[in-house]
This record gives sequence, structure tokens and C-alpha cells, in this order.
Amino acid sequence: MLLGEYQHTLDAKGRLSLPAKFRSVMAGRIVVSKGIEHCLYVYPVEDFEQFLSKLTTSGEFDSTLRNVRRFFAAGAHETETDSAGRIGIPSVLREYAELDRDVAVIGNGDRIEIWDTEAWAAYNGEITENIGGMTEQLSKLGLG
Repeated sequence: MLLGEYQHTLDAKGRLSLPAKFRSVMAGRIVVSKGIEHCLYVYPVEDFEQFLSKLTTSGEFDSTLRNVRRFFAAGAHETETDSAGRIGIPSVLREYAELDRDVAVIGNGDRIEIWDTEAWAAYNGEITENIGGMTEQLSKLGLG
């Protein structure tokens, strides 16, 4: 399980050193893709394949599912961690997530999220302010 928040920097070549706690899960082939809220998602390749499969098996004739699948698949890049635990992030993905140098690397259960540090601070602050109302809504739906 991938948990926690870590502050890191991108090097001049657009590489990111993954937190040591994430390296064993993210060893080998991984996928870096566009995420929601202008962050990046990082999955082991097998988990990304399962994620896309869920979108495929739910209905090829549903335009919303096709569009969502295209968003994630077309905006994805398969790569590998190097011997130093770094991953290269293509410029198109760095531009999408507005990553410059300072990034927040977030463990989100089954995936890593990579955020611009300032964008993460703003988003996290907003969520923190509203978490009570969100959990109350989930409770009313029987999910809490």
C-alpha cells in the first residue's frame, strides 16, 4: 500500500527520485499518466492495465467511458525506474501537471500522485477545510 506525503524535486532532465518507501512497489515497469485535478498518476504497469480494463469492460458503447479511457490511455507513458529509484517524466506530462521543480509525491493506496507543491498545498488545504461535510455525505450514502 502506498501512503504518505513527500516533498521532492525534479532534476534538470525531468527525473524524479521516488521516495524510498515507494520504490519496492514501483520497481520495474510503471505507467505515468495524466490524473484528475492536474496531477499525475503513477501505477505499476499491471495495475494500470487493470484500471483501463475496468473502463473497457463497462461498455464500449458508452461515450463517457470511451472519453475517460482515452484521457488516461493517450495521456500515459510507460517507463521503468532506474537503478537510483528515479523515473523520467515526459515534458508533455510535466506541462499538464504544471510541474517545474518542487513536487509533492503522494501515496494514494494503489497509486502515487505527483503534484506541483503549491497546487498540492492549495488542494489539500481546501479538502482539509471540507472533510467534515464530505464524510457526512458519505455516511448518508451508507459508506461511512
